[in-house]
Formats: sequence, C-alpha cells, structure tokens
Amino acid sequence: MTHDITGLMAALPGLDWITDPALVRQKSRDFFWYSPVLKRQLNGARADVVAVPRSEEEVVRLLAECHARRIPVTTRGAGTGNYGQAMPLLGGVVLDMSAMDAVLWAKPGLVRAQAGAKIIDMDRHTRAAVGGELRFHPSTKRTATIGGFIGGGSSGIGSCTWGILREPGNVLGLRVVTMEETPRVLELRGAELDLANHAYGTTGIITEVEMPLAPSEDWLDLTLAFPSLMDAARFGDALASMDGVVKKLVCVLAAPIAQQYFKGFPALGETEAVVLAMVAPPYLDALVPLLARHWGREVARIRTEDAPVPAYEFTWNHTTLQALKVDRSITYLQTLFPAPDHLALIARMEREFGDEVPIHLEYVRLGGRVCCFGLQLVRFTTEERLNEIIRIHEDAGAPIFNPHAFTLEEGGMKQVDAAQLAFKRQADPLGLLNPGKMLAWDDPDWTPDRPGKVYLFPAAEDEAD
Repeated sequence: MTHDITGLMAALPGLDWITDPALVRQKSRDFFWYSPVLKRQLNGARADVVAVPRSEEEVVRLLAECHARRIPVTTRGAGTGNYGQAMPLLGGVVLDMSAMDAVLWAKPGLVRAQAGAKIIDMDRHTRAAVGGELRFHPSTKRTATIGGFIGGGSSGIGSCTWGILREPGNVLGLRVVTMEETPRVLELRGAELDLANHAYGTTGIITEVEMPLAPSEDWLDLTLAFPSLMDAARFGDALASMDGVVKKLVCVLAAPIAQQYFKGFPALGETEAVVLAMVAPPYLDALVPLLARHWGREVARIRTEDAPVPAYEFTWNHTTLQALKVDRSITYLQTLFPAPDHLALIARMEREFGDEVPIHLEYVRLGGRVCCFGLQLVRFTTEERLNEIIRIHEDAGAPIFNPHAFTLEEGGMKQVDAAQLAFKRQADPLGLLNPGKMLAWDDPDWTPDRPGKVYLFPAAEDEAD
C-alpha cells in the first residue's frame, strides 16, 4: 500500500521526522526476534517514516493529518517489547514518543509523567522529591518508557507484592489522544483505564501517565542457591507469601540457566538452582530460618544501586536475553502456573521436559493470590515441537500467553476484550492505529481455538464467565 508521506510531511513542517532508511528500520523493530516464529513472520515489517513529537499538540495534529490521508500510525516507546507490539505491519508512521519525557509532578504516593519518560528517570526523580518509587517496573527499567510499559507490558519487578498492571490501583490515570477526523484528548480513570492499558496503542495514543508510588527502599540483591529446582521453588513460594517482608523480586532459575548463560555471575554448583530476590535490609533476618528449612545457602548480596548488573537484569524477560547472548537458538514461553496447585504443576513440567525446557519462574500476586509466571527457556528445534510443548502445558492446566504471536488476543487475553473493541470503534473508526494487532477488529467472528482457558486479566475472565 502506498501512503502519501510526502504530503503528510509537507503539512507538518515543524515536526521532527526521521527518514534515513537505516534509522526508520531500527525504529520499526522491537525484540520480536526472541521468537523464531515472529522473526520469520515480522522481519520485513517497517514504517515509511518516523515522527518524533515534542508535545501533545503535535500528536493531535499528526493524528488528524494521518486520518485525513488514511495513513497507519504505530506508537513506540523504547522498543523493548518482545512480541512485535511496536512493529508497523502495514507501514505508515511510527510515532516515537521518546521526546515527550518530562516528569510533570510528584507528590507523596503519586507521580505524573509524559509517556516517553524513562522509568529509571522517574524513580530517580520521585526518590529525591518525595521518597517514593514506582511499585514495579520491567527488567528493561534502564531503557523502557512508562507509556510503552503500560501500553505493551503486564507485570514485572514488584509484581510479587503488587500484582500486575491491570490490578485495580496500579495505574491511576491515562491521558489518551484518539485518531478521528478531529482527535479528542481524553482522561481515563477507574474502569476506563483498561480501554488503553495493555492495548498496544490500538485504541489511542497515551501521552501522559499517572502512577502510584511505594515508599522507596535501599534494596538488596540476594543470590541464593538450592540443591534442586523444587527446593528453590518452595522457598520462593514461602518468601512471596510472607506479607510482612518487604520485597520486590522473587525469581527462581533451574540449573543450568545461570551456570550456562549468566556472564560474571557468582560461582554455583553444577546442579544448583538459584533464587534471585530483592529485599529491604531490615527484613533479612526473617529469611535466615526460611533459607535453612529449604536447604538453601546465600551466595551473594549487594545493594541494587551498587551492582554492576542489577539482579533484575537476570530476571523476567532479561533471562531470555542473557541466554540469547550465548545461544541464539534459545527461545521461551510465557506461562501461568495458577494457584493453588502451582508447585505440583511446576514439578510435573520439570519431569515432562527436563533440560529441553529449563524452568524459570517469577512469583507474582494474581487476584490477591501468590502463584508463578513461568518464562521458561526452550531449546528450539521446530515450530511443530514448540506448538506441542505449548499444547502439553495447556492440557496440564498451565495456560500459555503465547510470546510467539503478535496479537492482543493470542498473547494474553485469549479472548475478545469487548470493552477495548467498542472503544476502538469510537476512538479509531478507520482502524489506523497499529493495524493487525487486534484480531477482533479484523475478524469479528474470531474465537479462541481452545475455549475455556484461564485469562491473564481478571476482567477478561469475568466477562468470559
């Protein structure tokens, strides 16, 4: 499809444009190549041009001009997503929000920032200004933007205490621009937040974000070793369930993940499993008897701020990245091991797959209950075997939020989000925002191939019931 990019740029001469082909290609990509399936499907995706607005007014003018010319617009933060959220399937404009990066204000317990603000900069600002920090962040904290995290993410470091982004109270306000003949600027709060939260920018462009803060802590990174995966998993479950211990991370890694793939990591026994934890210093004594009960030992501790590589950069999606630096044939899964039988299910999957699917767990609270997300590594052979591994997990009761698919429904919701779809019809009537990412827009009759799954978002699960 040919787009009138020349006319668009002429209509907006004051906007910052990127036209260099190499830079346009770079800004059209994210970390989709974690998946060999997405690498095959999306490798050729690229925009015609990149726009870099510096104000909400410029965003409004750009969307109006693109609407008039029927030019697709795909929004982008830092491009740290893993499954093609920010990749333009039909060309057009990539809207790079990184220049809108101001922290607008911070108050005790609250912060408001432009969508392009880096999460690490927000934390620095709020720590200094009001003694607070964001409740949680992705493993890409040092580069990710807050708008990109809300638009494309779902959980991260801190989710062991605070749950996921869609838990009520974890996002407080979103300012969103629609893509209509005359774009509107909306302030979403309360239940309306889910119209744009984890929508990949298909329902509107997030320009500002209001987030709650937790009290800032002088976090310690702990590296703990255990004789077996299940010793580590039981310890992690117990730690995540200790509501009185202030913590931000509980990650479990089977051998040989750390031994094979983590450069500069503390020395471990060949078969030892690892727990990586972030704990506030006053609570360390509470861990001593727990560690002993599960046959664990402390390998290392360091202030997160002093660590050359913080613990969180070995966890969540960074675990896969560290492995890919060593072995490009590795890929991964995104799995829910639901409570209350998550430990038994983990043990079953370890027996089923062994070293073909090394176990990586992140403890979270989901709907108030402690359970695990699995971001297991997969020693990839064929797409057929990958699909078989996914099927075996789901048949066993471990839903897969498929990281080898680029649509909203396949990657997490597993169903049509009726509220988001209805909002898109109003806010983007021509379907120009990040086209191809919402299956229900392109195929109103779409339904999951395996109905009855557990959904990532509680609201979606309630609707399905």
